[in-house]
Amino acid sequence: MESTLVIIKPDGLKKSLTGNILTRLSETKLRIIGAKVLRVSRELAEKHYAHLKDKPFFGDVVKYITGELHGKQYARVMALVYHGKDAISKVRQLAGTTNPEEAEPTSIRGQYGRLTTNGLFENVLHCSANAKEAEQEIKLWFQPDELVDPIYKTKDVEEKTQKRVWA
Repeated sequence: MESTLVIIKPDGLKKSLTGNILTRLSETKLRIIGAKVLRVSRELAEKHYAHLKDKPFFGDVVKYITGELHGKQYARVMALVYHGKDAISKVRQLAGTTNPEEAEPTSIRGQYGRLTTNGLFENVLHCSANAKEAEQEIKLWFQPDELVDPIYKTKDVEEKTQKRVWA
């Protein structure tokens, strides 16, 4: 059993593709054990794409996932954790290759992605490439209590924090 992170990116939300993408992902018969909609901070985006830091397109992918390229009302993503047998390969097969123009036409990226005029891949979703990456990404995007099943070792710590609550 393994887990994988899936992020429906701002262009997927802007094009109202969330339902279509979730329907396609349901074909995997995997369980969703975590889900949330959030605005991606620059800090989170830079950590997520740290492996691309030295690439000339690093700034563009950070702007892309933070929603800066899609307008303020679309500056959000839906992050999900899927869990089950062969989760990573099942999701990656359905997603298709990173470049939407090279992706199988029946894949999610092949159906809904595009290559922008400046060469940026708007490929509507991210999915983890391997188990090590999946663990790093899930731990970056989710706290243990945000997942309905424990998938990695945790520990209890005492913290004194302030948080916003409903008035």
